[in-house]
Amino acid sequence: MLVIPAVDIQAGRAVRLYEGDPERKTVYFENPVEAALHWQGQGARMLHLVDLDAATGQGENRLALRAIAERVSIPFQVGGGVRSLETAQEILELGASRVVAGTVAVKAPEVLETMLAKLGPERVVVSLDARGLAVVVSGWAEATALSVPEACQRMWAMGVRTLVYTDVRRDGTLQGLDLAVIAQVRAAWPGFLIAGGGIAGEEDLKGLKALGVEGAIIGKALYEGRIELRRWV
Repeated sequence: MLVIPAVDIQAGRAVRLYEGDPERKTVYFENPVEAALHWQGQGARMLHLVDLDAATGQGENRLALRAIAERVSIPFQVGGGVRSLETAQEILELGASRVVAGTVAVKAPEVLETMLAKLGPERVVVSLDARGLAVVVSGWAEATALSVPEACQRMWAMGVRTLVYTDVRRDGTLQGLDLAVIAQVRAAWPGFLIAGGGIAGEEDLKGLKALGVEGAIIGKALYEGRIELRRWV
């Protein structure tokens, strides 16, 4: 299983949010480049970078993303505010291996279709953020009428082949995964599945592996030392 450390960037610093709340954050590295290099040094095969300011419309952290691209030698994907083909292309030009589209995939599927056509499914990942199986968008602030299984069907039909599922009820809380929900996501998604949101320890990773989930994005559990990355790479 591919274990992917998360580096969430807010105002130029590497942070972790509690349940996605920008006001409830912990700063782990003043410089996100240090965070990226740290996890690369621990054996990470890929990084998951999130521009929290771009996701919430509060700005962007392109300088930090460029600095990371210049220093790391492993692939990384970037999410947060990827809502146009132009933005996706700019992020890829910075050095990202692929972009992660969230809100736009649900609210403007025609934009996602353009990204897939122009960039290819190997460079465009879709992130479904949800409260359980209820999809949310716009930095997790806006509920939708869409269920995760329905969204999975739509995304697969459009040509998406890699999906990130995040349970926002648990993200950053160290409460552990809701494996019953993730089992339903696994059943609904025929492609490469990456799960995250609340991973608390190695039992969660073992649970994902047992479900046949191909990847896991981990934030706080790594930063707090609850999971030793070297054991999973």
